[in-house]
Formats: sequence, structure tokens, C-alpha cells
Amino acid sequence: MDDYPLLNLFWTMLWLFLWIMWFFLLFKIITDIFRDHTLGGWGKAGWLIFVLILPFLGVFVYLIARGKSMTEREMKQMQENEAAFKQYVQQAAGPGGGSADELHKLSALKDKGDITQEEFDRAKAKLLA
Repeated sequence: MDDYPLLNLFWTMLWLFLWIMWFFLLFKIITDIFRDHTLGGWGKAGWLIFVLILPFLGVFVYLIARGKSMTEREMKQMQENEAAFKQYVQQAAGPGGGSADELHKLSALKDKGDITQEEFDRAKAKLLA
């Protein structure tokens, strides 16, 4: 370990981090190319070839040329995911507000005289079970 000083270890870690971040950025851009619905097939193929053949230049040109729309697509995707999650939670929770809402409806039916006390007690026991 004497021939590998601490500063060299620091530089190695820094370059490894930058290398991983580079691949993350490259994959993010490739994903954005395929997510963009305004680009046609040739446009997507052109950007993909440019980014893969000349990766450094391609990524930087892509970020300069399409960075703002890339952010807009990312925000739109996040909003769609959030809306889908909220819809799933509401669907999983079921219609109505749960047992309290059902008890309130049963109580209103009993008060109006639509159901008897025995029917109310059975429905309440069934709901709370």
C-alpha cells in the first residue's frame, strides 16, 4: 500500500464517480430520446447515433439543444405517475369513505324508516366484522 498514496486513491475514487455519473447521464438521455413523442423515427435514430458514436459531444449538444424540453418531459412523466398513484390509492380504498361512511348511510336509512332496527343491527355487525 506504500506505492499507492492517499491522493492517488482520492483521484481514483473521483474518476470512478465521474465515470458512473457519465453513464447515468448517457442512459438518461437515451431514455429521453425514446420518450419524446415529438421526434420522428429518423430524428430519434439520428440523435441515438450521434450520442453513441460521439458520446461526449453528442450528450453535450443534446443537453444544450433539448435540455429544457427534457425537463418538461420529465416533469410531465412525474405528474402522470403521481396521478396514477393517487387513482390507484382511491381505487384500492374503495368507493365511499369506508366503514364510517357506510354506518352513516345505514343510520340515515334507519332514521327515514327504510330499514328496521333489526336490519340496521345486522348490517352494522356485518360492516364492523
